[in-house]
Amino acid sequence: MDNFDFKAYLKARQTLVNERLGAILGSLDPRRELTCAMGHSLMAGGKRLRPILCLAACEACSAPLEPALPAACALEMIHTYSLVHDDLPAMDNDDLRRGIPTCHRAFGESTAILAGDGLLTHAFQILSRPENLFKVFPDPGVRLELVAIISDAAGINGMVEGQMLDMLLQNADETVTSLELLTQIHTLKTGGMIRASVVAGAVSAGADNAMIESLAVYAEKIGLAFQIVDDILDVEGDPTVMGKTAGSDVDNRKMTFPSFMGLEASRKYAQEIINEAVKALDLFDEKKTLPLKAIAAYILQRKR
Repeated sequence: MDNFDFKAYLKARQTLVNERLGAILGSLDPRRELTCAMGHSLMAGGKRLRPILCLAACEACSAPLEPALPAACALEMIHTYSLVHDDLPAMDNDDLRRGIPTCHRAFGESTAILAGDGLLTHAFQILSRPENLFKVFPDPGVRLELVAIISDAAGINGMVEGQMLDMLLQNADETVTSLELLTQIHTLKTGGMIRASVVAGAVSAGADNAMIESLAVYAEKIGLAFQIVDDILDVEGDPTVMGKTAGSDVDNRKMTFPSFMGLEASRKYAQEIINEAVKALDLFDEKKTLPLKAIAAYILQRKR
């Protein structure tokens, strides 16, 4: 990976995704308070990790990235909705997100709830009717499959259930006594959407089952590693770099990998998982997987 300029790749993909997200917002009435609130959170920056993973997976399957752009944008909209709702007083009660006031701090709690709802539902409009805003897009059968994959990961079998389990344990004033349970919560809450992002890119590319299965293993591994690193950063990260408040997991009595196994063991565990993720890409042309491998390394080393 010595000759691969990951910073340039990341910047180019972020710019592409931001342009398309801006076009989506531009198709809505800018005078509406709801549009302003949605745009406040959606265009506040962020890593754009999920859409970039979607595009990188599509490219790993030797396809142009354009067919994966509708799914990539929908994934970022759903991810942003989850952040808007996570930040609400009834959930994590955070004041900062992506370096700016959270949606409910800027627009009020009721508007923030509806902005999250708007981002979630409009994401599926983008997935199902991409011809309104995209020149290249998958055929209807593939679109239906993408809706199934992403809705399953985002809904009661995925992210929402993970959030529910996390909240129930937190409110029950219990501690996690099993690595299996902690892993299950975060696989559902965070890993599911990362897996869906990678698989959506492969499906958009028309990949075969062997490719999709290998990429799914990669995604599951980096999804868990992402959460472990997120937990570590909440303990020792710099809020000015992260763009959000540190220490909120402790304040909210959340169950995390560092609280369960300690910081050093958590770092080691994340490294082991990343190694397994990279190994899962052996099926593919090595040059085509350079972005995915670089993203895996980035997840381990990130500071925000």
